[in-house]
Amino acid sequence: LERCFHKLLINFAWWVNKVDREGNNIFEGGFLGLDNITVVDRSERCSDSAWIEQSDATGWMGMFCLVLMRIALELAKENRVYESLASKFFQHYVYVAAAMKHMGNREYQLWDERDGFFYDVLTYPDGRFRKFRVRSMVGLIPLFAVERLEERWIEPFKEFRANFQWFMKNRAEHARSVVHTIERDGEVTHVLTILNQHQILRLTGAIWDPGEFLSDFGIRSLSKVHEKHPFEFDGRVVGYEPAESAVRLKGGNSNWRGPIWFPTCFLLIESLRKLGTAFGTTLGVPTPWAGDASIPFHGLARQIADRLIRIFTLDEHGHRPVYGGSREFQDDPLWRDIVLFYEYFHGDNGAGLGASHQTGWTALVASLIDEWRR
Repeated sequence: LERCFHKLLINFAWWVNKVDREGNNIFEGGFLGLDNITVVDRSERCSDSAWIEQSDATGWMGMFCLVLMRIALELAKENRVYESLASKFFQHYVYVAAAMKHMGNREYQLWDERDGFFYDVLTYPDGRFRKFRVRSMVGLIPLFAVERLEERWIEPFKEFRANFQWFMKNRAEHARSVVHTIERDGEVTHVLTILNQHQILRLTGAIWDPGEFLSDFGIRSLSKVHEKHPFEFDGRVVGYEPAESAVRLKGGNSNWRGPIWFPTCFLLIESLRKLGTAFGTTLGVPTPWAGDASIPFHGLARQIADRLIRIFTLDEHGHRPVYGGSREFQDDPLWRDIVLFYEYFHGDNGAGLGASHQTGWTALVASLIDEWRR
């Protein structure tokens, strides 16, 4: 863990240098690998000297800060020197999260209250701006930045706890909107999240909507809303494409405009589980399509995990969704039980797509089975 931490510090330093040109802790110009998820190629310079302020990159950095903070606290159990680093990453999280909230008092926000979603913003030197109203994983990644700090758990870390309390008191204008203290069953927990409860419910409501992100086999990378309502900008179009991409972008067959990807779904499950542990049944996701019943965050996490596992599970016909219409893999006894770990999966039927040997992240299904099916 300590070796990984030191390597991550180098990567963190690289990302910090991608901060926006006005120094407001909004990140631009970084490439997260979500190849064609938006309407423009974000790894290239925009025309007219415009630039893109990225919801996913900023949310990712908020999560990165919290992950490094947690690792530092784990290491501090044996080496107290790491407490000061934990304090540093907590403070950095607050500044990044607060920046995403306030955007340097500009006329626009990455959060769109009308749509209840985070969007990338194209900004021009003369102050004009345009929101890319694409409902995609880009707008869900800010939800990844979630962590819990139970008072009982941080009590042994005297230096960190003192720094935490000082920061909450003396930088309250930043901290209070991104650190939410709740008391439940006699336990005090600080929930660190970029989103307030209203925003959490708006985003998780979209995740839990089968007309948007919820598939029978996980969470789509692009809302199904764009199947009938594609987004257009400067002659380019983003529409719902649940299988392979219709356009070759970045030289490959990668597609983030509808398919299900394990790494992002897994991180989403982890965030929902943390929210579920913090809020219990006191806060839940509305379900308008099921008679307005609500589901707790932990239940939503389990639902997503079950749907991802279902990709590889035999159905009532003895077939695995991962193999789609492939008769040889579905019916031949020599092949049917040899499971391949595809790169990504069809947003509607769960069929495996892209590389058939992407074991690195699709094998996360083993962790899901271990954690949710025991």
